[in-house]
Amino acid sequence: MNSVELLQTLVRIPSVNPDGDPDSPHSGELEMATYLRDLLQSWGFAIHLEEVLPNRPNLIARAPGPDTRPRLLLGPHLDTVGVTGMSIDPFAAEIRDDKVWGRGTSDTKGPMAAMLMGLYQNRERLHQLPVAIDFVGFMGEESHQPGSIHFARHHAEEYDFALVGEPTSLQLVHTTKGSLWATLESHGQAAHASQPQLGENAIIKLTEALHQLDGEFRALLASFTHPILEATTLNIGTISGGTRPNIVPDFARAQIDIRFTPSLHEAGGARALLQEFLASNELPLSISSCKEAPPMEVPADHFWMKKIQDTHPGSKAVGAPWFSDAAHLNVAGLDAICIGPGSIDQAHTADEFISINALEDGVDWFTKFIAEL
Repeated sequence: MNSVELLQTLVRIPSVNPDGDPDSPHSGELEMATYLRDLLQSWGFAIHLEEVLPNRPNLIARAPGPDTRPRLLLGPHLDTVGVTGMSIDPFAAEIRDDKVWGRGTSDTKGPMAAMLMGLYQNRERLHQLPVAIDFVGFMGEESHQPGSIHFARHHAEEYDFALVGEPTSLQLVHTTKGSLWATLESHGQAAHASQPQLGENAIIKLTEALHQLDGEFRALLASFTHPILEATTLNIGTISGGTRPNIVPDFARAQIDIRFTPSLHEAGGARALLQEFLASNELPLSISSCKEAPPMEVPADHFWMKKIQDTHPGSKAVGAPWFSDAAHLNVAGLDAICIGPGSIDQAHTADEFISINALEDGVDWFTKFIAEL
């Protein structure tokens, strides 16, 4: 088996997250999970497709050998972000300039291919290792992580440690920020635009409140810091409202993204702080929906962190501002870090790629890690 050919096969199986692109004919993780089921089964793994949402399963592949051993898992996610606006064929997996191009090459089918090749290279010894190395493919990571949440709830206690597949340039991401996506709404009174004084403009109410959030609230968030992750941040990502230019708008909406440090999580969380700020400043906004993913922090001197670095001294403990499935595993008590070849700078881009050298370095990394267990 060739690592580049394996990655090309993975990229050519579309698995766009349907939450972000529900009308796409390329959405859903089932085909990807089915391909991996057949592949890993041929290597002696015991496979279970655990449906989390209709036709959207997690894949759980248990390594051959005794069940009494400690268990680790290699856990990339099965889904990708959407392909609208890409400047390359997202599913061609073209090889050009010593790179493989396409959706997921970096995030996170490149890391997935490296993990799989590490298992393949060690397939004759997996049943004899003192530690069982399972492979878990999580559905839904690109939208609120229902796959890892479900897995953590039902299986976290079965494992000692997890290596979650993300493009980290083979560095050990042991701490990450949490994420809060909140939808804020304002309401007004519709009126004819020729007599705007008879109405109440919801867009103006919203934008004035957002200006306060972008100033005072942003400064408040920035006071929650971390020695590696630095400050908590705020992004106002979308805004919409009204129906026609000749009608005073009675409704407006904005979506914000807060990336917060463990210190804010320990102080009650970003959602509670946002609610408190809106109330104390009497801002005319309501929170209509809220999705919060936790931060994570595995101690840099953790047993498995040190063991990994004994095998790979070049892999340093680092932090990242993004969230991943690893955070939900940690919340459930399963210590987990993120690791994989490729750069996060290529993730979600219009011309996503991974260099073949980076992919091969990832294969070598996982092959050696498993072999030296």
